Amino acid sequence: MLDNYASLNANWSYPTAIRFGAGRIAELPAALVAAGIGRPLFVTDPGLVALPIVGKALAILDAAKVPYSVFSKVDGNPTLANLDDGLAAYRAGGHDGVIAFGGGSAMDIGKTIAFMAGQARPVFDFEDRADWWTRADPKGIAPIIAVPTTAGTGSEVGRAGVITDPSDHTKKIIFHPLMLPKVVIADPELTVDLPAKITAWTGMDALSHSLEAWCSPFFHPMSAGIALEGMRLVKDWLPTAVADGQNITARSQMLIASSMGAVAFQKGLGAMHAMSHPTSSLRGSHHGLTNAVVMPYVLAFNQPAIDEKLAALARYLDLPGRSADSVVDWVLALRRELGIPHTLKEIGVDESILPDAARMAELDPSNGGNPTPLVAADYDRLFRNAIHGSL
Repeated sequence: MLDNYASLNANWSYPTAIRFGAGRIAELPAALVAAGIGRPLFVTDPGLVALPIVGKALAILDAAKVPYSVFSKVDGNPTLANLDDGLAAYRAGGHDGVIAFGGGSAMDIGKTIAFMAGQARPVFDFEDRADWWTRADPKGIAPIIAVPTTAGTGSEVGRAGVITDPSDHTKKIIFHPLMLPKVVIADPELTVDLPAKITAWTGMDALSHSLEAWCSPFFHPMSAGIALEGMRLVKDWLPTAVADGQNITARSQMLIASSMGAVAFQKGLGAMHAMSHPTSSLRGSHHGLTNAVVMPYVLAFNQPAIDEKLAALARYLDLPGRSADSVVDWVLALRRELGIPHTLKEIGVDESILPDAARMAELDPSNGGNPTPLVAADYDRLFRNAIHGSL
C-alpha cells in the first residue's frame, strides 16, 4: 500500500501532457501558457461554480492577471442548448481557448465549445460515424485545458464530447483528434469534497470503461493492458475513496483509474454504455450509476462469449475462485458495498422506457464493441432483466 501520497506526483505525456498530483491546480496559469491560451472561457457546471474549488482556481487566474469569463449553464446530460449558449459566451468574450473544469458534463460542453468555436457546419455533422470528423476545419478548433473534479468519465484524456440531440433525444458523440486537451491538470485535492454516492457512481463509471474495453472483441493489446490495471486500481481503492473522501491516496489512485479507463476504451465499449446512453437521455438517470446498475446483467448476458477473458481478469484481480463467475460475484459484492441499487426500477426506470430504449441501444455506437452482437430484441430482454433484477 502507498502511504506517502507525495510520491503520487508526476508529469506524464500519455496520451497528452498531464500534470498529476496534489496541489497542482496552482500551475493553471503555466498550463495556459503551454497551451497557447491567453483569454480562456472557464467552463464548469452549476453545482460547482459556487464551491471553493472553483473559487480557488479563479483566484489563481486573478493573481496571474489572466482575463477570463465563466460559463456554467450546463445540464447533467449536456444538451444542444447548453452548447449554443456556451458558444455565444465564447464569442462574446473574444476567447481563444477553454478551461474545462469539472466532471463529465463540464468536460463534454467545454471540449465541444472549443471544437465548434470556428466551425461553419452544425455540430451533429461531426458525429462519431465513419470519417465525419474529417468534415471539420482543424484551424477552427480552440485549445483546451482540462481539470477533472470527479474520477469517472476520464474525459480529460478523451477526444470527444457527448451532446443530447433534442430532435430524437439521443446522446451523440462528437469526435475529433484535436478535441484532446493540450494540458491536463489532475489534482486529487479537487475531488476530496465529492459526496460519497457521487464518488461511488463515478468510480463505477471508470470500472465500466475498463471492463467493457477488456471484454471488447477488437484487437488493441495496449488498451487491454491499461484496462486490466485500471480495474485493479478500482478494486483496491474505490471502497476507500467512498468510505473516506479525505484519503488523498485513494482519491489519487481513483483519478488515475479514471484516466486509464478513458484511454482503454479506445478498444471499444459495449452494451453497458449502449443501455446507459438512452436511459439517461430519456429518463435523466446518472450515467455512472446506470452503468453500475446494468453491469452484472450485461456481464451475465455476454458471459458465453467472454468466459476466458473474465477468468483471466479474475486471476489478475486475485478473486476467489478465479473464474468468470468470480468477476460477476465481485461486481455484485462491490455494488452492495457501495450502496448501488440492484435494479433499474430502483432508479426510476420501468418498462415504459421500452421499446424506444431498446431501439436506441441497438443504434448506439457503443453497441458495435459488445462481444456478442445485439439487436433491439436482445436489448429489450436486457432492459427487462435489469428492471426486474433477473440475472
